[in-house]
Amino acid sequence: MGKKEKAKKAAKAAEAQANVANGSANGTEATSPKAGPSSSIPTPPKSGSPSPTNASPTEPEPEPLEEEDVVKRAEKVKEKGNHAFKAGKYQEAIGDYTKAIELNPQEPAFLTNRAASYMALKRFRPALEDCQQAATLQTKEPSAKTLLRLARCQLALGSATPASSTLNSVLSLDPKNAQAMQLKKKISDLEGHLKSFNNARAKKDWGMARLALDKCLQGIESEGEEVPTEWRIWRVELELAKGNWETANSAANDALRLNSNSPEVLTLRGLVLFLSGKLPQAIQHVNSALRFDPSHGPAMRLRKRVKEVERLKDEGNANFKVGKHQEAIDKYTDALDLIGDSEEEGKGGQIRATLLSNRATTLVKIHEHERALEDTNMSLELVSTSFKALRTRGRIHIALDKFEDAVRDFKSSIEEAQKDGSTTEADVKALKAELKKAEAALKRSKSKDYYKILGLQRDCTEIEIKKAYRRESLKHHPDKGGDEEKFKLVVEAHSVLSDPARRERYDLGEDEDGMNDGMSGGGGMGGMSQADLANLFAQFNGGGFSGFGGHGGRGSGASYSFSF
Repeated sequence: MGKKEKAKKAAKAAEAQANVANGSANGTEATSPKAGPSSSIPTPPKSGSPSPTNASPTEPEPEPLEEEDVVKRAEKVKEKGNHAFKAGKYQEAIGDYTKAIELNPQEPAFLTNRAASYMALKRFRPALEDCQQAATLQTKEPSAKTLLRLARCQLALGSATPASSTLNSVLSLDPKNAQAMQLKKKISDLEGHLKSFNNARAKKDWGMARLALDKCLQGIESEGEEVPTEWRIWRVELELAKGNWETANSAANDALRLNSNSPEVLTLRGLVLFLSGKLPQAIQHVNSALRFDPSHGPAMRLRKRVKEVERLKDEGNANFKVGKHQEAIDKYTDALDLIGDSEEEGKGGQIRATLLSNRATTLVKIHEHERALEDTNMSLELVSTSFKALRTRGRIHIALDKFEDAVRDFKSSIEEAQKDGSTTEADVKALKAELKKAEAALKRSKSKDYYKILGLQRDCTEIEIKKAYRRESLKHHPDKGGDEEKFKLVVEAHSVLSDPARRERYDLGEDEDGMNDGMSGGGGMGGMSQADLANLFAQFNGGGFSGFGGHGGRGSGASYSFSF
């Protein structure tokens, strides 16, 4: 060192000592040059020098070890994280690596280490972000280690195509990387399962699609909220297509719990509720979807559809209550057209089943029993446990004289009603009464069916009974070329059905024989009262008529007259 340089160095040292001394003399605390990264030593004004505001402060010497100290501290914190990781304390390790990253955010190793801790906890989404950031910091070329972890995160999150692309980069850097080769097999398997799923869904092979989706889920490591949202949506759609309403509802709830702000998931949940017949709740979910995305097309279309079906259903019910049966049928039909019967939506679901049952009930009122039977059969194919649809079909079977089927339906209806928490004891009691009548009808069908003999419905009125009796007696009267035995059955049927008490016993299955009352002896007039005979005689303009006497049967050429 030259003399001039030594002199300058000595002068600077003297000046620094003078500054410290001046500071002490003025009652201020001297500041050490090594106080920290933000320390500075102000130069107090000298006598006769400019004011402090105009003085140029002396710049402190830079501390060459300051940045190096931060890096060293970051390394020490990282080492602490490494110890925690090796001990299986992954959450603690994440905390240490996070502190190291804050001290030195440009070091990619801290990010990949934290990613490894996240991966150990099966938190692959934040691990993915760390790997991506680390790869960005490795400006020249991302390391194979970083890319391998990135590919594993992508696979764990169900992103097979990005994982495959990343892994190709790993193998280009290290073709013999054993971990990469193992991961490649897993990625290939997942790609195959996804392909199988898409093919099965395109063919509407819902069972095979479900198996393929299960394989996809088994092929990834992520769980819960990190399972791809799209896959959760697929699960709901598959359960809908298979008509598994409870499972679809549960899957939709899970998807919504994990993606509460997703318009797609909210709309799908609304669709499940709509097809389940819960229209007000469906509207609520669709409206929530539109709050997150006012232009979401599927939500807008579903809201319009649900509101229109609800309107038509309500109008149909109102028409039915006031006896406007054809108008009610028209409204139910329009609603059914809007619902549709696509496989993807479980052929219309429970809402379609309900409206088919409603339309069938209305068709029964206008005696279109064959059409009503078709509707109830379709309704029960969709929801086999509906006690109302079973009850309606039981009534239809009675009208069609299919009494064994009617008995079976009423028994099933009672069984389902007892399981249904919404039914009352009165509902079950009424069903049991209908079952008893069906059993009575079955018993009658094996002997004599008085309603059928007179050509009447079982809910006929007294006036209809009289008209039918007059028509059938004239039709089968022997003197008019009719059949004597059929004429006797007509008289017998009228004898029972025209008497309210006897008709009630007959409807309940009790033995009621029209021959029991009225004239006794061998034959007679099948229980006809004097008034009946008078009425019938008057229809034939008085006088006697042949064919009936105390011996029964027709005598050859015999003629009998009745006196009143």
